[in-house]
Amino acid sequence: MSALQETLELLEWPRLCEHLASFASTVQGRRHCKGDPLPDSLPASLTLQAQTLEMASLDGVLDGGLSFQGVRDLAPTLLRCSKGGTASGEELLEVADTLAAARRLRRQIDEPELRPVCTTLLEDVATFPDLEQRLKFAIEEGGRVADRASPGLDGLRRQWQELRAKRRDRLQDVIRRWAAHLQDTVIAERHGRPVLAVKAGAGGQCPGMVHDSSASGSTVFVEPKVVIDLGNKLANVDGRIREEEQRVLAELSAAVAEQVEGLQHLMQVLLKLDLALARGRYGQWLGAVPPRLESAVDAPFELKTLRHPLLVWQERNEQGPSVVPVSVEVSSSLRVVAITGPNTGGKTVTLKSIGLAALMARAGLWVPCTGSPTLPWCAQVLADIGDEQSLQQSLSTFSGHVKRIGRILEAIRSGPAPALVLLDEVGAGTDPSEGTALATALLRTLADRARLTVATTHFGELKALKYSDARFENASVAFDSDTLSPTYHLLWGIPGRSNALAIATRLGLETSVIDDARALLSPAGDGEVNTVIRGLEEQRMRQQAAAEDAAALLARTELLHEELLQRWEKQKQHSAERQEQGRQRLETSIRAGQKEVRQLIRRLRDDRADGETARKAGQRLRKLEDRHRPEPERRRHQGWRPQVGDRIRLLALGKAAEVLKVSADGLQLQVRCGVMRSTVELSGVESLDGRKPDPPAAPVVQVQVKARRGSGSAEVRTSRNTVDVRGMRVHEAESAVEEVLRGASGPVWVIHGIGTGRLKRGLRDWFQSLAYVERVVDADQGDGGAGCSVVWVR
Repeated sequence: MSALQETLELLEWPRLCEHLASFASTVQGRRHCKGDPLPDSLPASLTLQAQTLEMASLDGVLDGGLSFQGVRDLAPTLLRCSKGGTASGEELLEVADTLAAARRLRRQIDEPELRPVCTTLLEDVATFPDLEQRLKFAIEEGGRVADRASPGLDGLRRQWQELRAKRRDRLQDVIRRWAAHLQDTVIAERHGRPVLAVKAGAGGQCPGMVHDSSASGSTVFVEPKVVIDLGNKLANVDGRIREEEQRVLAELSAAVAEQVEGLQHLMQVLLKLDLALARGRYGQWLGAVPPRLESAVDAPFELKTLRHPLLVWQERNEQGPSVVPVSVEVSSSLRVVAITGPNTGGKTVTLKSIGLAALMARAGLWVPCTGSPTLPWCAQVLADIGDEQSLQQSLSTFSGHVKRIGRILEAIRSGPAPALVLLDEVGAGTDPSEGTALATALLRTLADRARLTVATTHFGELKALKYSDARFENASVAFDSDTLSPTYHLLWGIPGRSNALAIATRLGLETSVIDDARALLSPAGDGEVNTVIRGLEEQRMRQQAAAEDAAALLARTELLHEELLQRWEKQKQHSAERQEQGRQRLETSIRAGQKEVRQLIRRLRDDRADGETARKAGQRLRKLEDRHRPEPERRRHQGWRPQVGDRIRLLALGKAAEVLKVSADGLQLQVRCGVMRSTVELSGVESLDGRKPDPPAAPVVQVQVKARRGSGSAEVRTSRNTVDVRGMRVHEAESAVEEVLRGASGPVWVIHGIGTGRLKRGLRDWFQSLAYVERVVDADQGDGGAGCSVVWVR
């Protein structure tokens, strides 16, 4: 067994693959999950990660999820057809169902912008709709060849039905005539032939062929002579039907064989998509996140709250204990991490968790962490975990470890880089002094050759390597000496201290023995190293408490920030409501003024109007002018007002835009943001340096008297009956003009400009199709001339 295969067994990778297989949707997907090899390059792993992310995202947005229903394992069928064999009706129907499912999946997945990697997989895939229709036309549900598959088959089956009905009628007639000699009136079947249960003594009076008899001998099963000829004909027709069915199946199998290469490619693509979906669903079930694989050999390991995936499965499916996560943060300069601590404290679980995380990221799986896990792509993951003893090979525990470590060193020397090495109880199983020396030399060698080596040990001398070599780091699993139980938390930067005396005391060992043991330790009861370690642990606890206080303060700050944002939003909403109320009051005032102006105009148009009427109308107009004249400017400084061509910021979008046009009242701006044009309120913009625009002065009601062509009457042109459609397309202009025309009580001025004349011609053609438009003429020269049309409504 190679070092990699041995590592996969030690890390229980096959068991994880079995868990992954339970999320696959197809038979071939479940089979490949258990035996699919690991990708051998970083681009291949990145492609698998991208496929996993795209399929998981699509599965989450579809109602009911992404379904592979209808996809079958066609490998045996395609192999038989490619060798000239004949597939059964069920197998051919599976080919048709698979093609239909593939076409449906292609429609759901094909989206280059959202799913570029999976869409690329489907680019050169053919779903053969003609072959699918041919198969479904010829094969019915259940795999039966349909009557319509062949004219000859249809005729033979009708003939068979007629012969069968005729034989049934004759049998019923025989039953009536032989009623006195029959045990019962049931038509049985022996060897494919219909028989009647005749009493043994009446065999001579019932001519026919005896096919069987009862166990007691009192009943014989006779095929009446009158139906033997019909039975022979039915057997003959039945044989011809089977021959015709086989001929149809052979033709269909040959059609499948013609497309066998395309079908095999389709099955490979469907398999990759199914595996990607299985990886995504398994990752979501684990609560995992997509990892970031780095190409740099010395990239750091950052795995926050890493959980062992097999323990997560045990917790959820087998009611196991809760999984305690560990965080792994290895900088680019570190090469060896020595984990110390008591037995059953979680050291081996930490080793396996790190190894499985590297393998999962390489295989395109998500890692059960939080945040954004980062790690280098590991070409080799090599492990020496567990106790390897062999009586057949005369190997002790120490010998087994040495053999396995030898294979690991050979794999690192001859294999690709970078390598992740996991060593459990390095140097154990022999004399402590020699084991310590061997472990120290081994770790220094691995520091030169491997990207990262994580080793667990009980040797105190290995804890000191950190202080003589910057490539080494210490970690430990926490232990509660009060409860004599491990906490399974991993502490970085602090070596584990001995808990033997504390455990012995709690377990009731004689006090004299404990005192003698403490006396042998120098210089103090716990030893100098353990005293330093205890001080480091206390310092870490204080830092952790300070970090928790800072996190609480940050949480309160975020709550305060959220409250301030909510108050600001309410204030902005109240301001907008006040502006809207002011605008509504202004519009009401303008409408009242316009209404009164129209009344004055109607009086002047009256034939009975005289000079006195005109004088009073003039006085009233002057009063209206005084009422709506803007107040004088009282501000001490010149405010900012957007002009055409200025660059402004849209408050709703937070993006910069260019001013294309300012409305006559200055309250609306036509802007362009990228390729989008829109009209916004003046209050919805600000300058690029943050200045708010000053609102324009109150609008002045301007009364313009226009002489109507062809008559002596006059019409008033205001902003209400004038619409500017310059820069719009014809259909956009039609929509804008129609809103004004339907509410107009007089002529409407449409400013379309001259330009190429296309907009004007389009509008003129549209006006002619409207029944409520009386006529359309060019405006006076002072109002735009040919660039403006005056529309008179009926």
